[in-house]
Amino acid sequence: MTFGHPIATRAFWRRLTQRALEAAATPFYVFSAEPIAGALSELRAWGAGLPMPVRHWLSCKTQPIRPLLQWWRKQGLGIEVVSEFELQAALREGFLPTQILVNGPAKHHWLPRHPVHGLWVNFDSPAELPTLIPLAKSLGWGVGVRVHTTEEFDPEEPSRPTQFGMMRAEAVAALKQLGRADLRLETVHFHLRTNVAAPAIYERAVDEVAAICRAARFLPKYLDCGGGLPPPHVLDRQGQRVDKQFDLAKLAVVYDRARRHFPGLEELWLENGRFLSARSGALVARVLDVKARGRARHLICDAGRTTQALVSNWEAHELLTLPERTGSACPTTVCGPTCMAFDQLARRELPRSLRVGDCLVWLEAGAYHIPWETRFSHGLAAVVWHENDHLAVVREREPFAAWWGQWK
Repeated sequence: MTFGHPIATRAFWRRLTQRALEAAATPFYVFSAEPIAGALSELRAWGAGLPMPVRHWLSCKTQPIRPLLQWWRKQGLGIEVVSEFELQAALREGFLPTQILVNGPAKHHWLPRHPVHGLWVNFDSPAELPTLIPLAKSLGWGVGVRVHTTEEFDPEEPSRPTQFGMMRAEAVAALKQLGRADLRLETVHFHLRTNVAAPAIYERAVDEVAAICRAARFLPKYLDCGGGLPPPHVLDRQGQRVDKQFDLAKLAVVYDRARRHFPGLEELWLENGRFLSARSGALVARVLDVKARGRARHLICDAGRTTQALVSNWEAHELLTLPERTGSACPTTVCGPTCMAFDQLARRELPRSLRVGDCLVWLEAGAYHIPWETRFSHGLAAVVWHENDHLAVVREREPFAAWWGQWK
């Protein structure tokens, strides 16, 4: 498998992991602000060529770790939340209400418990309207509607739509109802999925959203295109790069054309999670045992798919070795510590010189690894944060007392 990481990137993670090993015992995640800053700069440079300003929201669900929220707030940027806990975290970390965008389904069951003035809220369903319209009016929310386009479908079953947003007729009716309610109706929103394959998919979605706005006679100030940009250096299980067909320059053309659909459009909003944060983290595991299976081998490690890297079920990430191992390679399955055959972090050719005590560094672990981490017979891993060349353990490895003590 060819991942394409620059030599400097590999060297960066080797150095950072070596330092982190002095602060934390494996398994642990190490996250760094530097790659996120680089990805944000890349998006800002790209957006500078568009005919409208671009506002970047942090997708909290993608990497909900406290130091990242603190770092992002220092950049003066907003955060997108999709749950009650995420909203509370954003408020706790000092985001102003006007810096918080609330998305997600079934908000009418929890958002009334947090009557915060000045939020941005996108309605996801007609069922949310009766409960949330009075709150939006009394609390001065900026509101919008999430549209379900035909480009949004279940990646595992492409013939089936997802559960999010409003279908065309629902969206038109909701926009009209919100307009009659004399609210700050300013946004139309769509989100397709993760790892969108090509800019043409966004173009078709934008065309659908524009048709809905015309039918509702709605002129949005803000076009919220969600996230979905595929990150670099990540492969699918067949060994193909997930961004092989993606071209940011072509996406810029899509959004340039979109301006013509929306007279009066003031800003483009983006909520890219993976593109910004995938590259910001690594999972560090130690080899505990080596088992021969003919000419192949199984490496039993203290971290794996079941506990720390569920995305390995459909993505392949580069593995670095510490110390660096070379020489002849053999078919190798990297396994986690749980009693599940499912617990395979990777299966590929790796150096036969790998041995017990070595560490493996699983790159691109900054997106959805923390949210999907489990306690499958083990405690949560430690987390190390890197910022301004300073390393700190920001979450200790979970001890047995906390793991078992949650039960009454």
